[in-house]
Amino acid sequence: MSLTRTRFVRSGSDHPGRVYGAIQDITERKLAEEERERLILELREALSQVKPLSGLLPICSSCKKIRNDLGDWEMMEVNIRDHSEAYFSHSICPECAQRLYPEFYKRNE
Repeated sequence: MSLTRTRFVRSGSDHPGRVYGAIQDITERKLAEEERERLILELREALSQVKPLSGLLPICSSCKKIRNDLGDWEMMEVNIRDHSEAYFSHSICPECAQRLYPEFYKRNE
């Protein structure tokens, strides 16, 4: 793709005096603009799928349950699942596994 610019300069009479011109290759610029538009559309689509979780979440500092809109306390996973599109996959970290199931961990003494 190219961009062409010309300029006519007339002499003292009605006859053209000079013609100036330039041709610029704008292929890279056009490809970048197309990529930019594609990314904008992709971002808009992703943002339209975001279900925001906002505001204050009253959370128990001990058990981590969250008080819902009805004043009931529910597990954090339930509250987040109900107010977003997030799903939880449960596992156990090594520290908790060692504390809860010490018979499966041998200590180096």
